[in-house]
Amino acid sequence: MSVELEAVGNSLFDNRVPAMWMERSYPSLKPLASYVVDFIERLKFIQNWIDNGAPSSFWISGFFFTQSFLTGIKQNYARKFVIAIDEIDLDYEVFSKKNGYDAAVAPENGAYIHGLFVEGCRWDEEMSMLAESHSKVLFTKMPNIYFKPGKAKEITFPHCYTCPLYKTLDRRGTLSTTGHSTNFVCMVELSMQKRHSVKHWVKRGVALIT
Repeated sequence: MSVELEAVGNSLFDNRVPAMWMERSYPSLKPLASYVVDFIERLKFIQNWIDNGAPSSFWISGFFFTQSFLTGIKQNYARKFVIAIDEIDLDYEVFSKKNGYDAAVAPENGAYIHGLFVEGCRWDEEMSMLAESHSKVLFTKMPNIYFKPGKAKEITFPHCYTCPLYKTLDRRGTLSTTGHSTNFVCMVELSMQKRHSVKHWVKRGVALIT
């Protein structure tokens, strides 16, 4: 066997994703068995989109190049309202009983997304704000989030934590030829209680993970 083929065989035996595959793959820290399950789910997500049209809520974790999806949201809005894309930014609204968003019905502008997890804290659905993690719980699932485009100068974020969104728990990456990080996606504004400051959540290393 060649050196490359032997390395693939050893990785399969150890339940690790072969390095040769990862050179062409989306970033993932999962063992091989879980990686294959995740890969199949991604294929199903895209195939369902092809067969049945755009879903009402997008599984953001299923994208290979997540940043391009966010750019697409801005581009659609820019074309619809004839606004320069440089003047557009995204607002973020987490689903709650107050705003009454329905994930089964697609919004007129922007996109509903799901599939994110938060590390370092949890999302309190009753208060619709960040809250301390429960004991021995490292990650909690986030509710659906409305990525809502609009004019940047008209978007405000009152008392929010600017939360980084990463693809993997590594929280590090390299700049690709497009100028985007291979791991960091964007900053998402999440509401927090008035008694908490941004430093409070920074010290806990709070971040969103796909």
